[in-house]
Amino acid sequence: MSHSQEKIASLIQTFITHLDKCKSMSELKQIHALLLNFGLSQDHSFATKILSFSALSESGNIDYSFRFLSQLSDPSTFDWNTVIRGYSKSKNPNRSISVFIQMLRDGVWPDHLTYPFLAKASARLLKPVLGGAIHGRIAKHGYESDRFIGNSLIHMYASFGDIRFARKIFDEMPVKNLVSWNAILDGYAKCGDVCSALEVFELMPERDVVSWSSLIDGSVKAGQYMDALALFQRMQVSGVEANEVTMVSVLCACSHLGALEQGRAMHQYVVENELPLTLVLQTSLVDMYSKCGAVEEALSVFLAVSLQQTDVLIWNAMIGGLATHGLIQESLKLYDKMQNFQILPDEITYLCLLSACAHGGLVKEAWYFFECLGKDGMTPKIEHYACMVDVLARSGRVHKAFRFIQQMPIKPTGSMLGALLSGCLNHGKLDLAEIVGRKLIEIEPDHDGRYIGLSNVFASVKRWEDARNMREAMQSKGVKKSPGFSFVEISKTLHRFMAHDKTHPRLDRINEILIFITNQMKLDTDSESQDYRLYDIEYF
Repeated sequence: MSHSQEKIASLIQTFITHLDKCKSMSELKQIHALLLNFGLSQDHSFATKILSFSALSESGNIDYSFRFLSQLSDPSTFDWNTVIRGYSKSKNPNRSISVFIQMLRDGVWPDHLTYPFLAKASARLLKPVLGGAIHGRIAKHGYESDRFIGNSLIHMYASFGDIRFARKIFDEMPVKNLVSWNAILDGYAKCGDVCSALEVFELMPERDVVSWSSLIDGSVKAGQYMDALALFQRMQVSGVEANEVTMVSVLCACSHLGALEQGRAMHQYVVENELPLTLVLQTSLVDMYSKCGAVEEALSVFLAVSLQQTDVLIWNAMIGGLATHGLIQESLKLYDKMQNFQILPDEITYLCLLSACAHGGLVKEAWYFFECLGKDGMTPKIEHYACMVDVLARSGRVHKAFRFIQQMPIKPTGSMLGALLSGCLNHGKLDLAEIVGRKLIEIEPDHDGRYIGLSNVFASVKRWEDARNMREAMQSKGVKKSPGFSFVEISKTLHRFMAHDKTHPRLDRINEILIFITNQMKLDTDSESQDYRLYDIEYF
């Protein structure tokens, strides 16, 4: 080897080393500039590394990757796949499709690695027609038996909510692996069919943390919070260690149950197993402690990270937590601090602030935040309108709330009108309460609470016949009153109490306490309102 060849080989090795150690787009651009100067930018080994870093790394830039791809004289299928893959997980997954079309126009033939990225893009875009077209190309070119592609199609169809077709693909796969089983399990879980997900789970030849996490998350999303915690206990016994995704779901279950001791135990699990305290996990901890009533512990987690984090999510969780527990001024002050840290509020921030105003009776402030939504370039969602109705109704401005609903650009929801009905009852505006109550039954004829709400209006003015008619209307339409239930956590054990349930082992003692409380309530209730309050209890 000549001296000049040695120098070139040494230079190439130097560039490869620098590209392997590259950590930012700024460094990549400098290396790319040097490669251009030396006429080496078209070299395949360098091109592949530039594309991979800019398209796939967290600190990359997918648009830069595509521009670089466009400058290559003869990009390979692998190069095109890299960019398609990068766009499939980016904020603009639709660009995967346009890059694929450009790939075909340039005469480059896709391979079995191209289609899974297109399926992923279609799943994220929630476009079944596009997904079907991609599936058609897969079948046309004989790739249906490819396991990697089959797994991607299962995920894609499940994302569309077409779990039957996803299951058909799964059943027809000649060879399945753990990813295949996890794909169909996750599909059932995401579609809300927890029973089928559990059946798949029990049939799995092997399970990993993804299997457990999918089933736990599906249980949480289906409102089966105690089942989710029971699954987590099974997971621990099985010896599978949880990851961030698992713990976020489990903490969410604790939040909904108000299971503070179990939530603390989950926090301890995170610490003892040295799981990375990501922002998502820290936000879940703040949310859990807030919803379980441990505001100081929520603040402790929040303060440990808020000064270093620029993400709005954890600030929203803390603002909302303070507001929920009546610490209204503290939540508003935290919003001011958030702005001092130059963290831009989002739609959830304003929802938390409006909720705080509702709890604190701050009508003027609520109007200010509602108007800020538009000024910050955001369009109010139905939840923001609902909060404004709640603010006005709680403060007694029920007629103004009613006019606000009539002038909204969107149709009112049952929860929105329910808040108004509650405000009418609390402030004695019974004429308007009857109008709202009838409207609620009209838009939610299968909701038991709507009939009960209107019956309460009639009972409050001693219109017993009308109240009885509500019961008959419920019966004639087959609407049944859902039994109320609550949870109490004692020594890290959750006890569920449901109306008319006689299965609890300490039922006699519980009934003694309830009788005592009921008698005290009767003594403390003024005679003027006693008929109305007891009517709701005994009539239904």
